[in-house]
Amino acid sequence: MSTNALHEWAKAYVLSDELSVKFAPPPPPSVAENDPPASACPELRPGHPAVFRRIERAEKSPKAGALRDPKKRAWLFHTFMHHELQAAELMAWAIVAYPDTPVAFRRGLANILLDEVRHMVLYREALESLGCALGDFGVRDWFWQRVPAAKKPAEFCAVMGLGLEAANLDHSRRYSQWLRAAGDPRGADLQDLIGDEELPHVRFALHWFRRFAGATDFATWCAHLPLPLSPVLLRGLPLDVDRRIRTGMDPLFIEQLAAVRFDPMASRS
Repeated sequence: MSTNALHEWAKAYVLSDELSVKFAPPPPPSVAENDPPASACPELRPGHPAVFRRIERAEKSPKAGALRDPKKRAWLFHTFMHHELQAAELMAWAIVAYPDTPVAFRRGLANILLDEVRHMVLYREALESLGCALGDFGVRDWFWQRVPAAKKPAEFCAVMGLGLEAANLDHSRRYSQWLRAAGDPRGADLQDLIGDEELPHVRFALHWFRRFAGATDFATWCAHLPLPLSPVLLRGLPLDVDRRIRTGMDPLFIEQLAAVRFDPMASRS
């Protein structure tokens, strides 16, 4: 490993096509202010473990009543596991793509990556408890198709932390309620846990977005979303207002997000 160890560690995680690495990466090396600079590598793309079958379009997420079917719940956990995998890879991608950012930012990304990996393991266990395995369902690289369009770290914070991870505050609350109603309290508890553990991730993104963009109001956030992303794709309805406020989001921001109308052009792949 080179003297810029965190950069190389992150790059190795993205490029690996081994499940053992994706689910259990080595601990991230330390990084210091006086470490030698690394070259930005925004074109980096992930290695794909052979077990995963990629599809162009995902089937629609099951509604509340459908989750009484164990197979539907297994599909849900498999899909969420793959979301967490993409999130982990993209945290590593950002370390490599933005090497000139403050050390504290890159350290924070590495710590969040480890949280995403732990969530992957929990989803795999939930999947296996239903008699299914990794690779039983197709996966779609939706996050990877969009997030690398973020040319600057402020844009990454906008789309990843204040977009996808913040939306998971809403989605996890809804699916927790649906899973509990479907008779799966363990699955519901898992959604509650992951939703709660997104709180520090969103706080982290809010802090650094303020540092990079200079403000955290709704208009500034929208201006930093890479096209064709729209705020309507980066929320779950109903919004989990309580959790969003606990991250430090301004109530006016939350109100404006809730009021956004659907844009059919933004939803196209």
